[in-house]
Amino acid sequence: TVRRAAQHCGLKEAENEEWTVYWTDSTVTLDRLMEMKRFQVNKTAAQQELLGKEESSEGCFSQLAIVTPSLHSYGDFHAYTSTRKTRTFICKPDNSCQGRGIFITHHPEEIKHGERMICQQYISEPFLIDGFKFDMRIYVLVTSCDPLRIFLYKEGLARFATMRYIDHSTRNLGDICMHLTNYAINKHNENFITDDTVGSKRKLSTLNAWMAEHSYDTSKLWADIDDIVIKTLISAHPVLKHHYQSCFSNYTTGCACFEILGFDILLDRRLKPWLLEV
Repeated sequence: TVRRAAQHCGLKEAENEEWTVYWTDSTVTLDRLMEMKRFQVNKTAAQQELLGKEESSEGCFSQLAIVTPSLHSYGDFHAYTSTRKTRTFICKPDNSCQGRGIFITHHPEEIKHGERMICQQYISEPFLIDGFKFDMRIYVLVTSCDPLRIFLYKEGLARFATMRYIDHSTRNLGDICMHLTNYAINKHNENFITDDTVGSKRKLSTLNAWMAEHSYDTSKLWADIDDIVIKTLISAHPVLKHHYQSCFSNYTTGCACFEILGFDILLDRRLKPWLLEV
């Protein structure tokens, strides 16, 4: 996709340092950033390198009151859970992706001191379509951090679980294809359906059409999603802006970096969007 888009814009791949756009999904060292020439644009703002893993994670989650226990907040997490005996938590290793290592628990004591986990309060009343839980992958482009410029792409993905949802209990917490919407997990289930309209992975435009057809207020929903995106990025903005200005103090016009982010949003039964992950 990246190569096709680049060719469409008249770009070609370079094997030397005279590149115009540098596209990478891994972190970039500060030295490399500071050596960039004025005409060069970097696809990544190197969030983990610039913000630090702790701050990057908290910026994504704490704005929406989702618990993020790391080494420094382990005590806060258990203080929080001790007053909520009946709550359920979904736990993820902080350096994993595509659903690897995720588990759901009623027992916060299963999280041991020193384990680097992100723990979120489980949304127990999800909005369902045809009895299935789903989430929305929304793509956001940040073209500048000074001033902050954010663009939200109106097309994206709706990713469905492949087992009909039953209110969670101790008996079904292990049914990951019921509780988790990760494509990487559900695509291996025999119930996975490949269909643009009623399948297990659909376009957001298809989802919007379905919701409008069933008289849901999509204008308010997208205004709420815009609000989540803006507040999440504002929470990380001061640190990002500081490091950007430190790396590119000579850039008085234009911008040296851009970043594409994937926001995972879950809707509850009141059609309130919740941020799961960035």
